[in-house]
Order: sequence, then structure tokens, then C-alpha cells
Amino acid sequence: MKKITSVCPYCGAGCKLKLVVDNNKIIRAEAADGVTNQNQLCLKGYYGWDFLNDTQLLTPRLKQPMIRYQKGGAFTPVSWQEAIRYTASKLREIKEKHGPRAIMTTGSSRGTGNETNYVMQKFARAVLNTNNVDCCARVCHGPSVAGLQQALGNGAMSNSISDIENSKCLLVFGYNCADSHPIVARRVIKARDNGAKIIVCDPRRIETARIADRHLQLNNGSNMALVNAFGYVLLEEELYNKTYVERYTEGLDAYREAVKDYAPEAVEGIVGVSAREIREAMRMFAAAPSATIMWGMGVTQFGQAVDVVRGLASLALLTGNLGRPNVGVGPVRGQNNVQGACDMGVLPNLFPGYQEVTDPAVRAKFAAAWGIDPALMDDQVGTRITEVPHKALTGEIKAYYIMGEDPLQTEADLGLVRKGIEALDFVVVQDIFMTKTAEMADVLLPATSWGEHGGVFTCADRGFQRFEQAIPPAGNVKRDWEIISLLASELGYPMHYENNQQIWDEMRELCPLFYGVTWGENGRYGPCPVAVPDPRSSRHAVAV
Repeated sequence: MKKITSVCPYCGAGCKLKLVVDNNKIIRAEAADGVTNQNQLCLKGYYGWDFLNDTQLLTPRLKQPMIRYQKGGAFTPVSWQEAIRYTASKLREIKEKHGPRAIMTTGSSRGTGNETNYVMQKFARAVLNTNNVDCCARVCHGPSVAGLQQALGNGAMSNSISDIENSKCLLVFGYNCADSHPIVARRVIKARDNGAKIIVCDPRRIETARIADRHLQLNNGSNMALVNAFGYVLLEEELYNKTYVERYTEGLDAYREAVKDYAPEAVEGIVGVSAREIREAMRMFAAAPSATIMWGMGVTQFGQAVDVVRGLASLALLTGNLGRPNVGVGPVRGQNNVQGACDMGVLPNLFPGYQEVTDPAVRAKFAAAWGIDPALMDDQVGTRITEVPHKALTGEIKAYYIMGEDPLQTEADLGLVRKGIEALDFVVVQDIFMTKTAEMADVLLPATSWGEHGGVFTCADRGFQRFEQAIPPAGNVKRDWEIISLLASELGYPMHYENNQQIWDEMRELCPLFYGVTWGENGRYGPCPVAVPDPRSSRHAVAV
């Protein structure tokens, strides 16, 4: 019997755990002393590993490469050599006939890890020569990345999850942590026990609302109006931190102009919250010595999401709640590695480390490192995952290489997604289960699961953590980055990695944000532009 250190593969909290293995089978999970969870787990952490052993799963595990040689035909089990050859030949044919932008790829925010996401975006850009790569962040916290990038220059949580319990005011907007991140909810309860004021903005009476000092039960779709009203109150009542704003921010006059028509009395009919409640909430928020703003899908899954995120970030800037302990903006990411997927560049507009694909100098740097002609690199922003159905139906997208995503379960308009996938010439699904999307694939490439391989996850608050392989792979499966490397080599671009560390080292050499995140560090958070002698002395290192 042995215990293997791992990280929970479910939400973005990044809880550490120990997998107890006996006779090459996981028999239980135990909480470990992680930065976030401190020897506690929720039910997902304690029992969610059982899919690795369950022989009666309704969604069967993929254990053998398969090809559907004719549309509408049955899957034929094949060797890996045939699966790679056939897939490469189809992708080559489509690229030569329709161009690189006719092929779409995805990274994965789940158990694949950062290394695989780096290799997938490299495959798209260096081998296929397209920026058509995206991930599920597009339909969850993509607006957080975009909004925070515009407002603050970095699209991630500015504070750590552990800071929450020491903050003296929590503004919780469209975020039900009790259901989505139970271990984060534990921090919220601790903050309450420590005397924090809690303001909840949510149409529902969620669990956090039950312990809140203020519950602003706004109407659905009125997020922007309420956030602008908050800003109006801070300015009109001069509750904002004038010294901080003058020293560290710009654009105050433009912001004042943007919110001038959003007096609480003018918008209370739209928002469904009285002007008195809006004003009292902002007085409480501004008076707190430290404050944290947290949000979730209730903010990001709306059409105005990017602007709402910018508005929330502006509230933090106005009150000086950035850049010091126990304050910040906290988009608590949904899946376990959605932050890592974005960090690694599986976004159509960004290389790893949030470097713009439209910047010629950045393209030249990556082209030199990858050994390709810069002229071959795509100089335009690629296709977003939400655009695929439309572009498939118009013929702009012909092939779809889907890794660790299930758009037929996760997209908003499933009928449109199905029509789009049916219109494609070629669909490759690389996954661990026979998902709804896998059922429609032309090629199935079975991958190792979390627990069967190691790597690095990045949790919601930017903490890098290594997870280890616990059990042997089940069936004739391969690691995700190994599959991608085989495809790249078959397509004429030799790609060979021996282990995760080789990939990690290549990534960090290209990313100033992560250069100091060495494989052997024992720190906790990124960005980390330079290595530090003692990672514990910095809030900008990597947890392993």
C-alpha cells in the first residue's frame, strides 16, 4: 500500500490530496495539507476518484484507438500506428485543400495538465500554422480573462484563496461558492467568523446570502446597471480612495462619465434593488480596511460579462483594494485547470504567458524556438470555440480536433453544435470517455486519465501544483502530449519529449511571466518572472 500526492481534478480550488493505492488500484483518497484545503476535502475530493475503478460507468472508458472510415458507419478498432497515420493524412489533406484556418483545435481545462495544453497550442501554431485553438474558458471565465487583462493587465485572481478569510469585507457577485467550491466556502465562513462584512449580489438566496450582512437580490440581467450604480455611489459620496486613485490609476474622468447616468435612484427599477440598499452596500464596502471581490458564472455567462468584470475591477481600484494583503479581485475559476489552460496559451489570441499572437516580435520569438519560418505562423486571431458551429455550417471550418472537451454537453445551443459537427468533414476526439461528442467522431484517440499520469495544474488563484501518477493506465491508451507529438511527427514536424519537465522547461524559457517557475521549486504562486532562492519568501513561485 502506498500514498501518492495529487491534486483534486474537479474545481479550481486546487485542493491537495493523497491517493491510497493497493495492488495498482486506488482504494481511497485522503486530504493533504495543501495551501487551499489545509487537510480538508469536499465530497468530490474524497470520492470523485472512483471513476478510475468503476466497471459500470454509464459513459464507457475509451481504451482502444478507433476509426469510423465512413460517415454513419461503425467504429473499427485499430492500432496506434494506423490511427496516427489516418488522422495525419486527413488533417494534411484538409490543410492543403482549404488552408490552415480550416482546422480547429481545443485544449482542455481538466486532467490533461499544463504540459499537454502547451503542446496542443504548439501543434496548432507550429504544425498546422493556425491560431484556431481554444478551451472551455470561452464559456465560463473567458470574460474574466479579457476584462481583467484590460483593466489590470493580468487576467487572473489578484489574491490567494487563503487571503479570503482575513479580508474584512467580501463582495460576492453571482457566485455560489457553497455549491461550486465548498472549500472556498469554508474560507468565506472563516472570514465571517473573523468579523468580515459580507455583501451578496445574486437573484437567488444562496447559502452565502444566509450569512450575509447585505443581500442585494437583483433582477436577472441587471449586473451592469448595479455595478455602475456602485461606482456612481463611490464617486458621488466621495467614498473612493483619492490618494490611491491619483497614484496608481488612470482614466477617472472617463469612468465618471461612463457611470454618470447610473444613480441608484435612476436604476432601482431596472435592478430591482432599492437605492438605499445600493448606497448602504457601497458605504460598507468602502469603509472596510480590506475588501475582496469574488464572482462566478452569474457574472461571466452574460453578454455584458467583459464590461461587468471591468466594472468590478474598477470598484477595487477606486477603493484601493489591490496590491496589499487580504484584498483583491477573485474570479474563482470553475474547472481544475482552466487557469492553467489559459496560462499555456490555448486561446486564439494569445501565446503562452499571455503574449499577443498579433505581435510580430512575439511570433518571431516562438518561431525561432520552435524551428519554423515566422512567415508560416498565423498573424491573425483565431476562431473561438463558440464560433465553430457557425463556421462549420458556412464551410470555413472543415476539421475539428477536440481534446478533453465535450461541446455537445457544454455549449449553450446544443442543437446548433450538433448541426455544426455534422457539417464537418473530419472530427477527431481525444478523450478518456465515450462522450456525446466522441459518439460523433471520425477518429477516437484514447488518452490516459488523471491518476494515470502526472503533470502540473494551475488552480484559480494562480498556484502551480504538481500531481503524480498513481496507477498504471487502463487499456491501450497514451498520454495526451505523446499522442499530439506522434501526430506532429507524422505531419513532418518532429516533436519528441521524454517527460513533463522537458515540456515545462521549454514553456518557461518562452514566457517571461513564468520564467522563474522551475520544476523543482517549492513556492506557491505565479506570475514568477525570476527564480527566487527561497520560494517561500515570495508570493510569485510554484507549488509542487
